[in-house]
Amino acid sequence: MPDKDTVGRLGERIAARWLHTRGCRVLYRNYRAPKGGELDIVCRHGEVLAFVEVKTRTSTAFGRPADAVTPDKQRLIVRGAQGWLRLLHGKEFPWRFDVAEVLLIPGRRPEVNWIQSAFNTEELRRTLAQRRR
Repeated sequence: MPDKDTVGRLGERIAARWLHTRGCRVLYRNYRAPKGGELDIVCRHGEVLAFVEVKTRTSTAFGRPADAVTPDKQRLIVRGAQGWLRLLHGKEFPWRFDVAEVLLIPGRRPEVNWIQSAFNTEELRRTLAQRRR
């Protein structure tokens, strides 16, 4: 069995390809914001900018992969999104936070479940609104 990092990287590649086949344009993978924070995939889904957290598992014995997107993890993703949005220099796009669950169960084809608007974005929206004032 491959180690956790190898499984994670494979899951990210599978998720990026899967999203592409569903009409997403992958803009960046593994973005690390200057002030901390991380984004697995940044993509455009139509007119929406999607920040996608990929969670890969080789079993469902401990629950769904999305269950691992805890409030602490969400804060890191939000921080990464803040860094990405700064790169846009004030251009505004509708955006959301998604989760791509990837199941790599031995002997089965990989399964992907895409959860759009997976968690609340109000904290980031408030922060951005305050900066504009």
